Amino acid sequence: MKIGSFEFNLRELAGSLGDFGTLLPLAIGYITVCKLNPAGLLVMMGLANIATGLVYRLPMPIEPMKVLAVVAIAQAWTLEKVYTSGLVMGIVWLAMGATGVMDFVARWTPRSVIRGIQLSLGALLAVEGIKMVSTWWFLGAAAILVVLLLRRSRYAPASIVLVIGGIVIMAVRGQLAGMCGISISLPPLTMIDLREVWPVLRDAGLAQIPLTATNAVIATSALIAEYWPTRRVTNRQLAVNMGVMNVIAPFFGGMPLCHGAGGLAGQYYFGARTGGTNIIEGTIEVAMGVLLAGSIAAIFAAFPMAIVGAMMLLVGTEMVKFARDLRFNRQLIPVAATLVGSLVVNMAVGFAVGLAIYYLLPGKEHHEDAQR
Repeated sequence: MKIGSFEFNLRELAGSLGDFGTLLPLAIGYITVCKLNPAGLLVMMGLANIATGLVYRLPMPIEPMKVLAVVAIAQAWTLEKVYTSGLVMGIVWLAMGATGVMDFVARWTPRSVIRGIQLSLGALLAVEGIKMVSTWWFLGAAAILVVLLLRRSRYAPASIVLVIGGIVIMAVRGQLAGMCGISISLPPLTMIDLREVWPVLRDAGLAQIPLTATNAVIATSALIAEYWPTRRVTNRQLAVNMGVMNVIAPFFGGMPLCHGAGGLAGQYYFGARTGGTNIIEGTIEVAMGVLLAGSIAAIFAAFPMAIVGAMMLLVGTEMVKFARDLRFNRQLIPVAATLVGSLVVNMAVGFAVGLAIYYLLPGKEHHEDAQR
């Protein structure tokens, strides 16, 4: 079905499942370790997906902010600290977008560094995918085969087949039997603790900012231009959009949210082409939050990670293709520096190292790929 520039079909549904690999592990941790309300987490994420799809009319991934999520789960942050972190990030990104700082950073970020970030993200997704596949090699190999055979199918898209297959495996193993039935749950009204602002920035917020700038803003905007050359979503728009999401979501139980080039690549790889993908995904998330809040953490945890890993592995390898426009000259030096820094430390460090190498290289001709 097509409504205006939105499409609602199996292909868009398949695309909406393409970035679940970035959601499942962190959502499980937030719910089980930090005790976030599942209804709040899913409903606010779902509403953000729906709103973003309506505004941009393109696939636009909504994901957890990864540095914040990993640290929050590792340190078992309190609810107030998690919600405060979302508000702090919302204010930061509203300011970055409104003042033009994000545009300034993007303008002086060369294409070679963007390619380095995309390659790094692809490598990280592939490595994480292999780890998940290794939990059940046979199932992972079968899932890869399903993707290769059915990714472009109109009638049985790969990601839908895999999700249904995962649910069937859970049922056969008896992992659905003890879960709660359907019950109505609504997002809670939650509290912000301003005393946590500095601890949030100190523990993870300051490290999250450059990662979000590179992956969720610059790399995502560049990827949109690759996939839809006639459409443009600016770095400022993405920054402001993340700001708006995160100044609202924490007051209703939402986790810190961002965009992400890896999530977009996953959506596109599995079929997403219009904003219908976000509307479908958001509707699913709202329904799960409202109807399955009591069981959702157990459902997520029981889903075979080998299937998720197979999807992540193939999306990661797909991202390597964006390096095809690189020339074999000094342009490769900042790409390599960005890649090494990202894989050895993190993408924020990789970005800084690649940027420094780019502008320290002698000569002026290599500056032609700067995003001015």
